[in-house]
Amino acid sequence: MPSKKRKNNEKTNALTRPKDVRALERTSFEISLLLREKKFSSTDEVRRYIENLISSGQPFSFEKRTPLEKAQSLMYDAFEAEGAERVKLAREALAICPDCADAYVLLAEETAQSLQEAAALYEKGVRAGERALGKGMFKEEAGHFWSIVVTRPYMRARAGLAQCLWMMGERAQAIDHFEDLLRLDSVDHLGLRHALIHCLIEDGRDEAAVNLLDRYPEDKSATWAYSHALLHYRRSGEIKESEQSLRRALDVNPYVPFYLLGLWELPDELPTTIGLGDENEAIVYAVESWRSWEKTPGALEWLARNLMQRIQ
Repeated sequence: MPSKKRKNNEKTNALTRPKDVRALERTSFEISLLLREKKFSSTDEVRRYIENLISSGQPFSFEKRTPLEKAQSLMYDAFEAEGAERVKLAREALAICPDCADAYVLLAEETAQSLQEAAALYEKGVRAGERALGKGMFKEEAGHFWSIVVTRPYMRARAGLAQCLWMMGERAQAIDHFEDLLRLDSVDHLGLRHALIHCLIEDGRDEAAVNLLDRYPEDKSATWAYSHALLHYRRSGEIKESEQSLRRALDVNPYVPFYLLGLWELPDELPTTIGLGDENEAIVYAVESWRSWEKTPGALEWLARNLMQRIQ
């Protein structure tokens, strides 16, 4: 594993905690309440209706009628809250409606003391989401699930469950969850393809990994570029195509080899934000992929030789 720098202060100040981006979903949720009983013939008609409401200057009416709507609204308060208040609001949401998947998600994040506890809470969230959405939703809306705001808590719970299962060694189950989530949301708004590609490569499912890479040719991330290169090497060795693939990866993010090879020390904590081609992206990729590079005979040496040729 790449070397990791240890710092004396390992605790992050709560005041520096990044904002929970899930709170930004509140507006979409409230608009969905506003539109739930309206009949529109096209998305343009929906857009004109919302624009007219905004230009009228009249306050919107977001009536929360069902227990689940009230509980979900409380969860957006929880996502905006800090510290113990987040957990308190999540538990209040479950008291209002046990089908509130986001409440289980937050409790898994904030209260679980082990992977097993977290997985159990995420599992409850998945079941809650299934009850709330109903079987018809999974059949009728497969492919663009994320565009329907009420499906998002379910997707978050299932993604969390998949991550826990992978870390617990339940690899086949984790991969099945990730693959089905991509079936439900083919655009992949949660970026789960990045988790899945690491899982497939580490589990030796190279053909499935190549197929996944081919499904998202527009992906310009280091994960996609270096996964292409590693798979080329694993399948064909140091042939021309492998060398070209690795050169493209080095162009996409030149910092990755320094972390994968242990030449630069990793920070104690993963960065909270990353940018295409920056060091933070390289750090995250190295942490998530080093096992696959390490267990591929000759891969790290091949990477080192290409790095040396590049910097000479």
